[in-house]
Amino acid sequence: RCVCFGLGRFSSSATARAQLAFLLLLLEELQVPPGQCALFDPVFSAQEVAVLGQLGLQLLPDNEEGKHSVGESATLFFMVHCGKALYNNLLWRNWSAEALSRMVIIGNSFKAMEERLLPRILERDYSYIAKVLKGMEEVALPDHPQYLDTFNDTSVHWFPLQKLKELSPEVWDFVEEPTYPDCDDVEIIRKEDRAAGCSPTAEES
Repeated sequence: RCVCFGLGRFSSSATARAQLAFLLLLLEELQVPPGQCALFDPVFSAQEVAVLGQLGLQLLPDNEEGKHSVGESATLFFMVHCGKALYNNLLWRNWSAEALSRMVIIGNSFKAMEERLLPRILERDYSYIAKVLKGMEEVALPDHPQYLDTFNDTSVHWFPLQKLKELSPEVWDFVEEPTYPDCDDVEIIRKEDRAAGCSPTAEES
């Protein structure tokens, strides 16, 4: 199955439309029925929700802030240009070798995050990304001159069970839910933001 977060306003953004088209082609190539693909973005309009329904895709009912469990199913997460907290939350929700080994993430390069952030910031604010770096494999999507802004900095990430089992036991001991009290820009729209009528700037698709 597939879960897509942070697609953006594809009714007004050519970049988001190209990402949606890529997602649909990917589902076809992987032989994943559209009904097995669920999406969520708090910025979706009623019209966009209707279009996704006509395409046979499912909508997640609530803003999970990326905290989506893979359960027992192998799951592809399509998260192009999402905020770092969304990836961190997803890892936290599935923080076991068995669960992580059942997921693939297409999204912002974790290795690039490691290179761009000071180690203390990465470990403080995005500790689950920091801890999983040695237990994953990553391959960058090839550059295409027509889609430089659409899939730049995008990689495929997967988590081989053997590599995860080689991580130290201490890596798995700390499972506190991320809260980001010291993070100036969390880059996600939280549930309470929408409830309060706030409209923080979402990361551009």
